[in-house]
Amino acid sequence: MVSHAHWKMARDRKVAQGIAEDPATEKLRAAIALRYDVGQAVHDRRAECGISQTELARRAGMTQPQVSKLEIGGTLPTVALLARLARAMDATFSLEADGEGFRMAFTAAGSSDAGPSVSAAVEATDTDAKRTAAG
Repeated sequence: MVSHAHWKMARDRKVAQGIAEDPATEKLRAAIALRYDVGQAVHDRRAECGISQTELARRAGMTQPQVSKLEIGGTLPTVALLARLARAMDATFSLEADGEGFRMAFTAAGSSDAGPSVSAAVEATDTDAKRTAAG
């Protein structure tokens, strides 16, 4: 399996050489980046709560391997699952679509702080991103 860092380094080498990637590869990279960013946001909020993957899984009606897979970017959750996770982590969940992609945030419930958030650009034609937005 190729790591995320390896993909980024390969892309950076091509850009430095003046070689542009085809649009399909760029879309794939954006979809993968979104998965990693969502997983990182879940991980960060879970860590703020001081709970284990097992405890989050129990609270959200999932299994620990499902939480692990989500946190490492192996899956793109539905909006309904993200809402369940937010409740399980005593947080609010927000998702905003803009012309370039999505802005997603978990914020501690009752907090005026914006909390940790992620932004990822994904074209509107990306199937995974559309499925997530439609939830």
